[in-house]
Amino acid sequence: MRLNRRHGLLLLPWFLLPTAAHAGVVLRVDGVDENLRGAVVAGVELSQYSQRAVTAAQVRRLYENAPDEVQAALRPYGYYEATATGDLKQVGTDWEVTLHVVPGMPVKVTSVQAEVTDSAAKVPSVRRTLRGVENLKDKPMNDGAYEGARDAVSGALTATGFLDARLVTHVVEVNRAEHSAVVRLKWEAGPRYRYGHVRFKNSQFRDGFLDRYVPFKSGDYFSQGQLLELQQALNGADYFAVVNVIPDTDNAKEGTIDIDVELAPAKRTIYTGGPFFGTDTGPGLRGGIEKRWVNDRGHKWKNELVVAQRLKTLSTLYQIPMPGPNQRSFNFGANFRDANTVTSKSRTLQLVANETRLWHGWQRTIGINALSGTFTVGKRGGEGDNAEGLERGRSTLLYPEITLARKSGDNPTFVRRGWSLTLTGRTTAGPLLSDASFSQLIGDVKWIRSFWGSNRLILRGSAGKIWTSDFSALPPQLRFFAGGDRSVRGYDFESIGPRNVYGRVIGGEGLLVGSTEVEHYFTRNWGMAAFVDAGNAFTGTDYSPRVGAGLGVRWLSPVGMIRVDVAVPVGDKNEHGVHLHVVIGPDL
Repeated sequence: MRLNRRHGLLLLPWFLLPTAAHAGVVLRVDGVDENLRGAVVAGVELSQYSQRAVTAAQVRRLYENAPDEVQAALRPYGYYEATATGDLKQVGTDWEVTLHVVPGMPVKVTSVQAEVTDSAAKVPSVRRTLRGVENLKDKPMNDGAYEGARDAVSGALTATGFLDARLVTHVVEVNRAEHSAVVRLKWEAGPRYRYGHVRFKNSQFRDGFLDRYVPFKSGDYFSQGQLLELQQALNGADYFAVVNVIPDTDNAKEGTIDIDVELAPAKRTIYTGGPFFGTDTGPGLRGGIEKRWVNDRGHKWKNELVVAQRLKTLSTLYQIPMPGPNQRSFNFGANFRDANTVTSKSRTLQLVANETRLWHGWQRTIGINALSGTFTVGKRGGEGDNAEGLERGRSTLLYPEITLARKSGDNPTFVRRGWSLTLTGRTTAGPLLSDASFSQLIGDVKWIRSFWGSNRLILRGSAGKIWTSDFSALPPQLRFFAGGDRSVRGYDFESIGPRNVYGRVIGGEGLLVGSTEVEHYFTRNWGMAAFVDAGNAFTGTDYSPRVGAGLGVRWLSPVGMIRVDVAVPVGDKNEHGVHLHVVIGPDL
């Protein structure tokens, strides 16, 4: 398989030259497809000198070795009779090498025998991996594919509880003359282990609390997937800095294996805070205190204070987790809110009690809310705070609420393919307990798809409807407005909506908003966006959408996606000027 003598004689004058160092070797390979070309380049030592100095003597030695290296590189792909000839020439200070490869006829797998014991063959995941081995038949003998299919069976046996499984027969017989190969594999699975006891070490909770996170019972068949599920559940609970789930294989006996869960408690109290900016709220400061666990029953407590130019809130939330497959939790909270938008002012206190859980793939929240406070609406549209037409009120409302939320995304920080959907319904408990009866439905949806590599299409929509006996008794946060960072850009926050007889924006009983946005990324973290938003809040059937359009900058920063947009109203005689919108947060 070496280069012939004629090639060597042609090269002889070059190698009689002084052995000066040259810049490197430019290697080209033809005669094979892209996959095999990569294997040849990786297997030929000449490729290592593309950026390294090389002498004439080194080039001669490497060039003569190339045909054997080509054959060795293609053998794992089933080509046992590959040959290679070459051309070598000096261009400036570099050497150009072209290898002409003839791969020959590949060896194909003509027979496959893959066996496991009867008890293992009944396990679906083991059967699937056995079919993977059987699918090697009538295909070129590829060492990587063979080893992957073989190891998949061994992995499936271990993952489903056959911890003593052994590969006792692993034979590959290659007949070069007939270009054929026979594969014979056999596993002795041994006993299938079941779970014994789960032992939690270094837990800060009372006995039995962490048992609720275990997705299996003593006596169930061992499953590595369930151990991973247990580890993910404990990490998600946010109680521990370290979670290691370890099968006690050294002491496994009589088909039973215990599970050790080694834990290290996380920091119990977390303090957060710092400045922030949002064009809807203005500049502000945020501070929070969170107790990851209050007691040995795993209760949690969160408190947050926000002081911004147009929004001040003080909130507290007490959570009682009920671990299990549905991730149930009881939550009790209070929130004081002082908001001052371009259209309204309000000071309200809200008390909340609800239960959250996973429900058929949705995050479901069912609870009851008590809301009481004072408010003023209609600031926009008149002149001065005391202008005629301002509407002031005080109300107390008691209403149950249900929310269903679901989302799917391929990446939590930068979604290339994903969506989210949130549905919320509210209604008053009755006229005796509230100043007004009302029912409300709200839906929010977002859809993201990447296209043509570094581009994304983002579609967003919101819709809502209120039925009420006294709209004037509803505080601003229960009415519908449009405009702002997450609504119709090009308008101030909550500046769009129905007006009263004095021309003041007071909010509406309906909402319909949509947005189309296209992003293009120049680098991994920087891009730009073009968007059109349209929508309005309305009463009855009097729907006249407002349109905003603009351009933006996108930065995938260490703290998350930062969106800076500049937008203008389109076709609105009463609204002019350029509006800046800044949003920091995840895509979904």
